[in-house]
Amino acid sequence: MDLRTLKAFVEVVRQGGFSQAAKAVFATQPTVSKAVKQLEDELGAPLLDRLGHRVQLTAMGEVVYRRAVAMLSDREHLLAELDELRGLKRGRLRLGLPPLGSSILFAPLVAQFRSRYPGIDIELLEHGSMRLEQAVLAGEVELAVSLLPIAEVFQWQPVRDEPMVALLPPGHRLDGRTAVRLAELAASPFILFEAGFALNHLIEEACGRRGFAPREAARSSQADFIIALVAAGLGVALLPRFTVDQRVHAPVHMALLDEDDLRWRAAVIWRRGATLSPAARAWLALVGEPGA
Repeated sequence: MDLRTLKAFVEVVRQGGFSQAAKAVFATQPTVSKAVKQLEDELGAPLLDRLGHRVQLTAMGEVVYRRAVAMLSDREHLLAELDELRGLKRGRLRLGLPPLGSSILFAPLVAQFRSRYPGIDIELLEHGSMRLEQAVLAGEVELAVSLLPIAEVFQWQPVRDEPMVALLPPGHRLDGRTAVRLAELAASPFILFEAGFALNHLIEEACGRRGFAPREAARSSQADFIIALVAAGLGVALLPRFTVDQRVHAPVHMALLDEDDLRWRAAVIWRRGATLSPAARAWLALVGEPGA
């Protein structure tokens, strides 16, 4: 059933005749007559009694008219709602963020997005990158932040490329150095993130390329607690530089990790081939702005 034929029929009833309806829908009278006849043929019953230049609804016509008005109204509401979504006056942003770095890197962006688009609801899911990748594939979130390398099932947009630093406990033999190599930490116990963090996998792979496996002293999901464990002398930790610049104080010593193959390279990811919502596209545009 074509909405255009329904609209022609509704206008014939509203205008009281075919000539007036033709003017209302910017069509010729034969076109409107043909549309109504097509609708009657499709439904198998007359909808209008033709009384000279006037028309009157049949019993079947009253039912169809009532339903047609509701359908056309729903269409208008649908179009209006889509216009609001396209104009970012309403909608929803479902975003996955990792605990590491979100307070520094992403909290200002979330606040800026909210200021620009106050009608968009923001739903945040906070987990390690591996769990967030699963959430994107499952449709729980539309966008998420993960670390390079990114699997082929995702499309992605770069966010940040940050060097790693080594946090050394008091009295460590490398204390005082401005930069260290990963192999120099092979004998030290490591404080790692929880298993769901992609950073752990990157660290383990980088250590493996240098012929050793990191000896685990503890795990945590919180950067502040990891730094505290380093300060307590439990072991060394590797973190992105921007996450610790304002956090590290004596007795913890911070040294640049001088390794090109172990950096914190973050990206916003989404399912390959997915049609992104206007809100998601707006978030990508904001993240991609200079200085973001």
